[in-house]
Amino acid sequence: MIILKNMTILITLLTSLFLTTGCTQKKTVDARATPDLRETTELSAQKIKVFSAEKNGYILVEKVHKTDEEWKKQLEPLSFEVTRKAGTERAGTGKYENNHEKGIYSCICCGNDLFTSETKFESGTGWPSFWQPIAKENVTTNSDHELGYERTEVLCARCGAHLGHVFDDGPKPTGLRYCMNSVALNFQKNNN
Repeated sequence: MIILKNMTILITLLTSLFLTTGCTQKKTVDARATPDLRETTELSAQKIKVFSAEKNGYILVEKVHKTDEEWKKQLEPLSFEVTRKAGTERAGTGKYENNHEKGIYSCICCGNDLFTSETKFESGTGWPSFWQPIAKENVTTNSDHELGYERTEVLCARCGAHLGHVFDDGPKPTGLRYCMNSVALNFQKNNN
């Protein structure tokens, strides 16, 4: 009986390790696909580590999973199209392109902190651009071939929202340009 119990624990741990490892590897998956009810229940209990600007440290948060209908009720139509269907807002139309205030940019869908104003720069592209996220754990990437060539899509690690793309033509120190859609972001101004 003890051996059987220990084997069950070992199998559970190995399964958990396998699932966690699989989630951290880059792979092309539609993070916005609507799961069935059983998967939603299982997925809603998943926790991930993200950086919180408010706590000035890492915290554990539950991943956010909603149906398209739930997202449509929460988001403006353009924000829904961009974040849940991988759309793009027209260049030069976003409210944060020329924002120069100090603060934190977070996901419009789930509130996950994504970027700080300290890493924002003028890219001349028509979209708000950053040279790094607030923490690598707060975003994920996928390979995107939508336009017939490879780009790297940037997603919110907590809810899978499409945020934009990252390119390797940014400024030092990273050389990266996280080119984001304003409608995928909220901005919280620093009170200092």
